[in-house]
Amino acid sequence: EVLVNALEAKDTYTSGHSNEVESLAVAMGQALGLSSEEIFKIGMAATLHDIGKIGIPDELLHKQGNFTNEEWCIVKQHPTIGATIIGGAPSLNEIAKIVMHHHERWDGQGYPELLVGANIPLGARIIAVADSFQAMTSDRPYRKGMPQEEALAEIQRCAGTQFDPEIVAVFLKNIKE
Repeated sequence: EVLVNALEAKDTYTSGHSNEVESLAVAMGQALGLSSEEIFKIGMAATLHDIGKIGIPDELLHKQGNFTNEEWCIVKQHPTIGATIIGGAPSLNEIAKIVMHHHERWDGQGYPELLVGANIPLGARIIAVADSFQAMTSDRPYRKGMPQEEALAEIQRCAGTQFDPEIVAVFLKNIKE
């Protein structure tokens, strides 16, 4: 909570984002029948998934236009920065791995390590869907949030490329219920 409060003080546009991503991720973990220990780790990683943005310059976090290639390379460092911050506590190593890989893609086109499919930690695959949905439906400095129906259609469209199709199916079922 302290780390998230520090991040949200720096980036007010994402205030509440981590808590919403955590709620969505925990619900998916429960729907998948994961153990309470695994759900706890996923929830903690979801809460901390963007903590690495503390190390990203403010002018990039608040930029209203598109990123240059150089700026995008800097922003893409936030999962690695976050994993380094969290990994400083040995008891959080598994959570740090989830944070590190929450921007990997099912098709291997994500970052930071271009992991593919089931090689991506399950918690990271869950957070990727929750994070993307929450980001799409929220207003940002550079765009207005989209309606929930459009975001759900985009999540469905990206099943099998950006997202694990099984996680997408669980997510869509949870949202409808």
